[in-house]
Amino acid sequence: MIKTEVRCINCNSKKVVKVGSQTNGTPRLRCKECKKYFQSEYLSNGAQPKIKDMILKMTVNGSGIRDISRVLKISTNTVISVLKKEKTH
Repeated sequence: MIKTEVRCINCNSKKVVKVGSQTNGTPRLRCKECKKYFQSEYLSNGAQPKIKDMILKMTVNGSGIRDISRVLKISTNTVISVLKKEKTH
């Protein structure tokens, strides 16, 4: 049996506990320090936090919605929804 060290994707802490699983079977994790929930793996590219950051960076650099979706291999609807959510914050 191989154990892998799981770190929080928000604060990089090692204090992570499993708190159940998603409907698709992937484990749901919670950080004890920042108290945020996250998944260890994502089925779609658009759900990954790194992709969301890249969408925002590419938008600031002048890339269009179709260009971003083509480069990151995600749906244009995903790009639009990320930009709409960021606009409200």
